[in-house]
Amino acid sequence: MSEQKKAVVPMDRNAKIYVAGHRGMVGSAIVRELERQGYHNLVFRTHKELDLTRQDQVEAFFAAEKPEYVFHPAGKVGGIIANSNGLADFMYENMMMAMNVMHSAWQNGVKKLEFLGSSCIYPRMAPQPMPESCLLTSELEKTNEGYALAKISGLKYCEFLNRQYGTDFISVMPTNLYGPNDNYHPTHSHVLPALIRRFHEAKEAGAASVTCWGDGSPLREFLYVDDLASLCVFLMNHYSGNETVNAGTGKELTIRELTELVAKVVGYEGEILWDTSKPNGTPRKLLDVSKATALGWTYRTELEEGIRLSYQDFLSNPMRAER
Repeated sequence: MSEQKKAVVPMDRNAKIYVAGHRGMVGSAIVRELERQGYHNLVFRTHKELDLTRQDQVEAFFAAEKPEYVFHPAGKVGGIIANSNGLADFMYENMMMAMNVMHSAWQNGVKKLEFLGSSCIYPRMAPQPMPESCLLTSELEKTNEGYALAKISGLKYCEFLNRQYGTDFISVMPTNLYGPNDNYHPTHSHVLPALIRRFHEAKEAGAASVTCWGDGSPLREFLYVDDLASLCVFLMNHYSGNETVNAGTGKELTIRELTELVAKVVGYEGEILWDTSKPNGTPRKLLDVSKATALGWTYRTELEEGIRLSYQDFLSNPMRAER
């Protein structure tokens, strides 16, 4: 059993790096950040070319390509409706992807792997802000329990591979993300991109009002995806350890405040109504980001500017709203 602390060795600029899920919002941001920093020996596969839920395909890919480093942001993601209606699918697909990628990475001698989870892994009533150490201390939020359990399993598998086999696998737990290449689907997207689409369509239609779920009281934290990508590459070069690292801003606002901010950026001037018969979700989800800060990283993009950039991205590709 090997639990000694790893010496952190930065990635060589010429190293072969595999980014799983490179077409997704997080994966594409990691690719942009890697290329910005001069890493160009990058390996990709589309879902059609490589189904990460299929162990035989993943094993064949790793045996053939032999990547030295792996970023694993790939996953089945969605908002509160998609998660609560698809608990089994979210658990199965995310767990299979995590296990297959990490197992093959270990078998093929990958130097370092980074697994990306989500702040929903933490208990529903966790202390606020949520430190990494509160993991598995009480029950999860029921509406996304399947997804959370899959991500917890991935995080723990990283830790167990490190302990049993001496690998250098790390994990990052981001807060709510948004930014270029987001999913704006009306029922399968997260709250911020869903609001961008709702208010844009309401503005275009001249609608007098927009109705939002819940009462607007839950508190949420949001991180621009390019800021997450900068942390992901930073951690690959500066961090090794069994405990995950939270990725966030350390700032929060109510869903009501977020809604008003999105309406302002989009330019919607109608009334905002609230359907209190709909669920609010977790009352508060603020990450303790002191660990990342102590390592020397901090976010750059303030929320209003990030929403503005996201809205520009939404407008630049109308087909994205159909995803």
